[in-house]
Amino acid sequence: MKKNSSMFRRLVIIFLLSSTGATAQTLPLAGKWQYRLDPEDKGIKEEWFNRQFSQSLQLPGTLDDAGIGKASTLTPDSLNKEILLMLTRKHSYTGPAWYAKEVTIPASWRNKSIQLTLERVLWNTRVWVDGVECGADESLIAPHRFSATTVFTPGKHKLVIRVDNRKRYDMSVRDMAHAYTDGTQIIWNGMIGKMQLQAKDKIHILQTQVYPDISHRSALVRVKVQNENGATAKGQITIQAGGKTQMLNAELPAGVSSHELTLQLGAEMKTWDEFHPYLYTLKTTLAAGAAKDAASTTFGMREVTNKNALLQVNGKRIFLRGTLECNIFPLTGHPPMDRKGWLKVFSSAKAYGLNHLRFHSWCPPSAAFEVADSVGFYLQVELPFWNKNAGKDTAMNTWLESEAARISQEYGNHPSFCFWSMGNELEGNFQWLEDMVASLKKSDPRHLYTTTTFTFQRDHGKWPEPGDEFFITQYTRKGWVRGQGIFNTIPPSFATDYTKETDSLTVPLITHEIGQYSVFPNMEEIKKYTGVLDPLNFKAIRKDMERKGLLSLAPQYLQASGKFAANLYKEEIERALKTRNFSGFQLLDLHDFPGQGTALIGILDAFWDSKGLVTPAQHRMYCSAVVPLLRFEKAAYTSNETFTATAEAANFSENALSGITPEWTIKTSAGKVIASGRLAAGQIPLGNGHTLGDIRVPLNKISAASELTITLRIGQHHNEWRIWVYPDTRSETFPSVHYTRSFPEAMQWLNEGKTVLLNPDTASLNGVEGRFAPVFWSPVHFPAQPGTMGILCNPKHPALADFPTAAYSDWQWWDLITSSKTMVTDSLPTLTPIVRVMDNFFKNRKMANVLEARVGKGKLIFTSLDLYRDLDKRPAAKQLRYSLEKYMQGATFKPSVTLTEQQLKKLLK
Repeated sequence: MKKNSSMFRRLVIIFLLSSTGATAQTLPLAGKWQYRLDPEDKGIKEEWFNRQFSQSLQLPGTLDDAGIGKASTLTPDSLNKEILLMLTRKHSYTGPAWYAKEVTIPASWRNKSIQLTLERVLWNTRVWVDGVECGADESLIAPHRFSATTVFTPGKHKLVIRVDNRKRYDMSVRDMAHAYTDGTQIIWNGMIGKMQLQAKDKIHILQTQVYPDISHRSALVRVKVQNENGATAKGQITIQAGGKTQMLNAELPAGVSSHELTLQLGAEMKTWDEFHPYLYTLKTTLAAGAAKDAASTTFGMREVTNKNALLQVNGKRIFLRGTLECNIFPLTGHPPMDRKGWLKVFSSAKAYGLNHLRFHSWCPPSAAFEVADSVGFYLQVELPFWNKNAGKDTAMNTWLESEAARISQEYGNHPSFCFWSMGNELEGNFQWLEDMVASLKKSDPRHLYTTTTFTFQRDHGKWPEPGDEFFITQYTRKGWVRGQGIFNTIPPSFATDYTKETDSLTVPLITHEIGQYSVFPNMEEIKKYTGVLDPLNFKAIRKDMERKGLLSLAPQYLQASGKFAANLYKEEIERALKTRNFSGFQLLDLHDFPGQGTALIGILDAFWDSKGLVTPAQHRMYCSAVVPLLRFEKAAYTSNETFTATAEAANFSENALSGITPEWTIKTSAGKVIASGRLAAGQIPLGNGHTLGDIRVPLNKISAASELTITLRIGQHHNEWRIWVYPDTRSETFPSVHYTRSFPEAMQWLNEGKTVLLNPDTASLNGVEGRFAPVFWSPVHFPAQPGTMGILCNPKHPALADFPTAAYSDWQWWDLITSSKTMVTDSLPTLTPIVRVMDNFFKNRKMANVLEARVGKGKLIFTSLDLYRDLDKRPAAKQLRYSLEKYMQGATFKPSVTLTEQQLKKLLK
């Protein structure tokens, strides 16, 4: 019975292959394969293609999936660079590996053209059938394909594939390009995605490319036909889409021939964009005597253009709200090859208001484009290239040119594929890059091109290259265009944009990798790593914090550093939206990057899941198609000032907004409305820089230090900002509190039993430079930076009763932090600072800006914030000093920890 059942299943498969009505017949190769590793690379010489392999595994898949390879010996017992560099592969293997499978070719495949397709492999493949080699292929971003017509006849055959994942070309510094890296995806060996044999008639469709023409409501279709019969044939090519049909009678010479047809879509033509991602299905049929073939592809009527140095899609201005996708898939170590995996990516990005993804130094598989097409996302694809040697290696140049051709052929029809860069931060021969761009423009005009996604090379990077159709940069020759370059050095002004820095540009500008604000690890994330990668970096950080008695603070560190980072991202995005000459931004990143030194710079984790920092709705307030904006000068005010702001809107929706009456309110933290109003009704056209009106509110009714929330509403869209208002005059004095900048004087008073506020000059303190913005990217990747991650405090602590604050750094802290020296308190007994500073996770030192203690007979607050200099010009510093002194005079000032003079001296130089 078992034998009959097996035969019945085989007959069903053959019947399905031969009776579908389509001329192409497919034989999937997924299942059990035999394998053998070849670490000494002797398999070819010893003719392993004629041998049997004793071990087996499932394909598609990787050796990592099967637990095959060298097991990791790393442990999380110490906090070192090797552990924190990236997630750890549980098993790894680099070198040739051989895979074998017996396949049965149906009788119906006799005299057919047979092709083997392996959708994604790293990096080189060679194929044998019954000991006869069928060729070799190499690509990091496109299917490997082999003609197997001459070797596959009906019956059983032995198929052997050798996969060599060793690096073939010097296309990446330190293997960081995301097409080939252990930093995000892993350098896996195996085969993923579709693995199949396909049979067609000897005359068949090889490729179909569609070139939309919006202005003429038509699409140019180029059909390549393969004729393997050796003689010219006559045939008819028919294309159909959108209810329209076009036919062509063609001569089909031996080999490959190319044929063009124009499909008129007429007045009913529908365009593709982020709001209406309408897709056409183009069906192409070929009839040449007895030979028949059919193929289909989807496309969208979409045109990306530059008008007045601004991006447009189908004649309407767009603004790219983007993030990076760096091949970060922590369970598998490789990208998903099906739609389900990519739906998670794009649905998360869309929920947070994005419309754009940049694939950093790699090109995703077809499933990514398919999902992006369906949901309306604008994609930027890059060659697998990140190095300083562009154009300097002939063999690598040839390979990159081949990869570019493959990208165009495999993915060029997808309307989501809008932008194309030759690689990330490239340096080298820019003429070679220019030539690459010129060649691609000529052969495939469906995308906009740029020579490189930014560069640090001298005399480049600050202005577009001659061939650039869009320009990605951190700065221009006129200055920075992202906050990371200025947030620590220039006092915050929310009226700021980058108009003067982008004046006179001739192509659209997109800002490069804005943000990169590090967030403390989420220890609860460890349990999510159930795949091929072990989060030893997280585990080592957890152990280090446990050793130092800090582990209980980890959840607070996550929330405080994360909400702080989210605030900075908000300001980055709003400055971009306020700049008339901008066409978009690319965040680094909406989600975490677990490589390059554990770069946890996302609002979401590496799985595209929330960390509980910002909800999608909160993020969409300042990152969506319509964003209310407010220009105002500063964060901290005194009550004798008038709050003045100009309301604006960025409208990158489908159409102008009509009949809109903007409304604003200012509320206290308790929800009390202290002012509100309406601005003039009117229309908000597409674009940005649209002024809605001014807001003026005298603050003289504010009698107590207050945090105020300003809300601006435009129809269904609203946005919020916080400012802090402090009383202008204080008649109250605190005679029992002794303020000093002298340590000897402080000790004298303390030994006399007095209450002392010690505030030494920062130059006399040991510690770390005060820095407002948190760690840039990673404290491991960039270890020389001061490397703190913001403050952590208890807003309800009585010492802060008159200094409104959240638990984390916000804009009113800017002057205080940048004027400070952060104290390292590892040498002190365990205490809870009034204002703690969070160290980076590579060092995990105990740090503080304000601490309290009993010393001698007295009571002390020791602060490394400058609460002395120019207080009349520094309202936040003046108010914090007032709040501390008021607390110190009161009955609640009862420090629980005792410190000695010698312990305090360790904080001083």
